[in-house]
Amino acid sequence: MTKPLVSIILPVYNAQNHIARCLESICAQTWQNIEVIVLNDGSKDQSLPVCEEYRAKDSRIVLVDKANSGVSDTRNLGLKLASGQYVQFVDSDDYIDPDFTEHLVTAAEENHADFVIAPYKMVIPAGASKPEQVLGKLQDELGVMSVARPPEVREYGFLPAGVYNKDDFARHLMDKPASYFYGVLWNKLYRRDILVNHDIQFTSEVRWAEDLVFNMQYIEYADVLVSIPQAGYYYVQNPQSICHTQINVAGIVQNKIQVFRYYTELYTRLGIYEEVRPQLYWFLVDIAESTYPSGPFKKVIEEAKAYWKDVKNDAIELNAERAIEKKAERQRSEEKKAERRRNAEKRTAELKKQWEDLTAEHRAQHDAKHGTQE
Repeated sequence: MTKPLVSIILPVYNAQNHIARCLESICAQTWQNIEVIVLNDGSKDQSLPVCEEYRAKDSRIVLVDKANSGVSDTRNLGLKLASGQYVQFVDSDDYIDPDFTEHLVTAAEENHADFVIAPYKMVIPAGASKPEQVLGKLQDELGVMSVARPPEVREYGFLPAGVYNKDDFARHLMDKPASYFYGVLWNKLYRRDILVNHDIQFTSEVRWAEDLVFNMQYIEYADVLVSIPQAGYYYVQNPQSICHTQINVAGIVQNKIQVFRYYTELYTRLGIYEEVRPQLYWFLVDIAESTYPSGPFKKVIEEAKAYWKDVKNDAIELNAERAIEKKAERQRSEEKKAERRRNAEKRTAELKKQWEDLTAEHRAQHDAKHGTQE
């Protein structure tokens, strides 16, 4: 039986310090029927020569050298060039276990799946978080010798292993609507025919959340979705990446509102918007998995999460009561819901204002990473 071809799309921008490790891990995959589409997006460092070396060694690598146009446009070009049955994405800072692609494809083939998702491992180099950087600077000023330590590795996965239909997967997504786990590309496997038949591409409208919007578009057309237990992707925190260096509070708020609209439209089309509406508001205050340990922003987020959890529980109770109450009682319930909604909107506005008071430096450690190019 012929093994299906997997197209692995790898955008590259100024990644000379990491690209060799990344390509080495991809070329070492136990699932050998792959094409590796490497797209050099106008790198100004020595990324291209490194990529050329690997292309010379491995005929499965297709190398494209192009003018810089950003990560969304670069990935769209990769999709146009792809010829595999399945599509996988890798970021140039990161690396994968040798059996990662095989686990993804095996799950897809055995379950006739349209979509496969896996846990991932976050790699936090020593000194990558802001508190550690401050401590390191202080030690240097005091002449204190610091002790080198290995990077910290944290594993994240928010969906039990199993097979899901579209609606059930969408409901689980609302448990962690702002997480890297659901939002990014690199811990997932896609069917290329679904991408082509429905013209699913990356948009430049939403900065820092192109992956999430892409996934929401795709989920609408996926019928069988599989979660596997093996974590084989290593997401390496890079303090110099775009989501750490070019982030600002105003942009974050605008981005959240734009993505919230995409979420609302998706769940409306799926017919479960009213069911998940209380959870949808969590997205406005939720944050992705973070390296940052504490601080005022974390306190704001925790307060917001607690508030929206109460709203969700109240909504569940009201739904149960609505089934047995009389007409007059149902009317009072709707009035309470309207008041609660007004309070929620007011609270959301207050949270946005608190965001604006936070420094961009603190926010940089909390928001999702979606590529390193610009």
